[in-house]
Amino acid sequence: MGEPRARYLTDLSDAEWEILRPLVPAVKPGGRSARHTRREIVNALAYWLRAGCAWRLLPHDLPTCQTTYHYWWQFQRDGLWEGLLTELRERERLRLGRDPTPGAGIMDSQSVRATERGGLLGYDGGKKANGIKRHLLVDTLGTVLLACVRPPNVDDRNGAEVLLCQAADNFPRLKHIWAHQGYRGADFHAWIRQASGITVQIVQRRDGGFRRTWAKAGAPFPEVPYFAVVQRRWVVERRFAWLGRCRRLSKDYEYLRGNSENFICLAMAMLLLRRHARAPR
Repeated sequence: MGEPRARYLTDLSDAEWEILRPLVPAVKPGGRSARHTRREIVNALAYWLRAGCAWRLLPHDLPTCQTTYHYWWQFQRDGLWEGLLTELRERERLRLGRDPTPGAGIMDSQSVRATERGGLLGYDGGKKANGIKRHLLVDTLGTVLLACVRPPNVDDRNGAEVLLCQAADNFPRLKHIWAHQGYRGADFHAWIRQASGITVQIVQRRDGGFRRTWAKAGAPFPEVPYFAVVQRRWVVERRFAWLGRCRRLSKDYEYLRGNSENFICLAMAMLLLRRHARAPR
């Protein structure tokens, strides 16, 4: 063992590792002894996610890119990131006096530019972005429940069908969703209610979606704030902003859709982990 390395800002604290340690698979017995601890593997993944660097650009004092990617892929294949997010989300809700599973949520989408790596790509004519679209379902606290990645030329309602059908299987208490006007449609709402038992309520901005509201001919336009907090919808918008602090999520670099969805789960789990460690005991 050499000298201990310098600490990075993304490294797990002792309190965070005590929470995470029972949730991470231990080293398997037999065979060659592990060169890196599980804590160091998670530290490398946290650095990579926050810094947004390529695998081969990980610092030399962290586990190698081949080792880090191997464990990332193995944990993803075993469903660790979704399970970790579920465990930490339920702990957070219990800590705040809520039921472990939500009864209501908020739904929204975000178009993200992508690189030339191929894969699931499309063009969003509204945002003028060539990349992917992330569909998120969060609870009323803003914690991610489900994530779905699709091309941006896919309608928001098609992404919502995937999310809400999964939500009906995973969250039996979930009965009501708030969403923006892109999820309008009487036939769509009726189908969702019949397929999943979930009702969708459209929340509009105070200006109806425009900076100025309509007025009679010759009358001055009533001014409305350029930025206005929209009821319920601000929760999921804030979540997109917080996820964007992880530079790996500021742009999409992935060929596989499952990788992009698991990055969201990992980023949300790391945020909840830090929140748990700092909460008063």
